Amino acid sequence: MIKQPLRRLPGAPLLAVPLAALLLSCAAPSDDGSDRTAGSPRTPVSAPADSAPSSDGQPEVTAEKVRDAFATLQATYHSGCTPSTSAGECEYFLTRVRDELAQLDEAMKADPQGPGHFREPLAWMAELRGTLGTDTSFENLKKHQDQLVATRDRINRWMQDHPEDYR
Repeated sequence: MIKQPLRRLPGAPLLAVPLAALLLSCAAPSDDGSDRTAGSPRTPVSAPADSAPSSDGQPEVTAEKVRDAFATLQATYHSGCTPSTSAGECEYFLTRVRDELAQLDEAMKADPQGPGHFREPLAWMAELRGTLGTDTSFENLKKHQDQLVATRDRINRWMQDHPEDYR
């Protein structure tokens, strides 16, 4: 019997790295030590993503970059909340959109260009915060689902017109 060499897919090595990173991030425990699974709502991250050493040797925390926060907000386009969606999936989706918008809000406010550069998206997110208030329950998010998703979509359109802010 003649052994044939294995055939390789041309893009397989390029695909392996992001898939491995995705699997690790889904299975990794959260900062508080609890496991975070794909079906559980994520809690908002209060610590920003980037850090640099300060003059005293301690890491100086800076805000998450707008492009990174926008990328995670765009990832919510692959899910949704329709009448056929389970309550758990719907709760996860709405909570995630709210959390992603909050992180993008923080990133825009801390961006070196200043909050004036992001005046419109920040105003839309402030309006949404005013509507939602402090009630982060699923019932309140579901009640304001249209505004939550519309805010996400408006910001997406605005960002698409400002590619220098996310590339």
